[in-house]
Amino acid sequence: MRFLYFLCLLSLPTAVVTDSHSLWFLVTYIEGETPFPAFSVVYMLDDITVGYYNSEAKICVPRGNTTNEDEEVDLISYYLNEYYPPIVERFIGLFKNKTKGPVVHQLLTVCELPDKDDVGQMITKIAFEGSTTDEMHFIDDTLTFQGMEKVTKLHLEMFRWFHAMAYKRGKLILEKYLKKRATQRKRRVKPRVRLIQKASDSGGVRVSCLATGFYPRHINLTLLRDGQPVSDHELTGGDLLPNGDGTYQMRKSQEIRAEERQKHKYSCSAKHLSLDNKLIVTLDFDHSEPYKSVIPSVLAVLALMLVFGAAAAVWKRRHTASEENVENKNTPK
Repeated sequence: MRFLYFLCLLSLPTAVVTDSHSLWFLVTYIEGETPFPAFSVVYMLDDITVGYYNSEAKICVPRGNTTNEDEEVDLISYYLNEYYPPIVERFIGLFKNKTKGPVVHQLLTVCELPDKDDVGQMITKIAFEGSTTDEMHFIDDTLTFQGMEKVTKLHLEMFRWFHAMAYKRGKLILEKYLKKRATQRKRRVKPRVRLIQKASDSGGVRVSCLATGFYPRHINLTLLRDGQPVSDHELTGGDLLPNGDGTYQMRKSQEIRAEERQKHKYSCSAKHLSLDNKLIVTLDFDHSEPYKSVIPSVLAVLALMLVFGAAAAVWKRRHTASEENVENKNTPK
């Protein structure tokens, strides 16, 4: 199966300290006989689904809206009806595969709005069976192409025109949605941050910084050792994952030797739009303390077992002796 990915992001969010926003279009084109529409689109403001489109209805259907969005629906419907089907088919024609049966094609483009004096850009990625094979960058009205397939100058000019047109229209649509979906996009949920340590299969210790239940999705999560950030090449994880309630979670972990855990102080910091200040959680205790605290408890339990055991033995002897005395008295002489 072959995949082409399309995504349109405006003002691509890269830092938690900036309240940036994006407009996403995920376009799917299916070749072959299936019960699904041949062409469909899901489009989102940040991570809020704002509408759906397919080639059978030929009109956008708003999702989760409480305001009148007829103008936005008309703009996107016209855009998708007039421009997307021929462009997607051209892409598919250039990167045709030999797979038999139904084939799913998707297109992914990233559009970034300029910040102050910066120049805006759009990036399109093409993938085959989940792996990126081709990539296009559109910046300052210039398109560059890198990929496994050879394309003609005519095709490059067509791609440049498409990116210029999509960038202009996407910016207009995003500005309209930012006003009408203001309540949804301003939602804030604070993260719950924990610092966890547990024994690893290799005999060492895994220290993990976990943040969960936060919204929006942009967060700066850092694992610190003696107050200094642990370098990325020492860490595992770091992927942003969705929760079932619409919030997000992220985990960053480092595996260390047990003796190293006793030498360093670990902590976890989180920066998020819902927090007034940086949140810091510390894992700071003597690694041998748990064993020290367990010893008195174990001794106490053993002492109680000995006391109850001795009491039970005494009771049993007395009970046996009492029964023997009763038997002796009742036995005829």
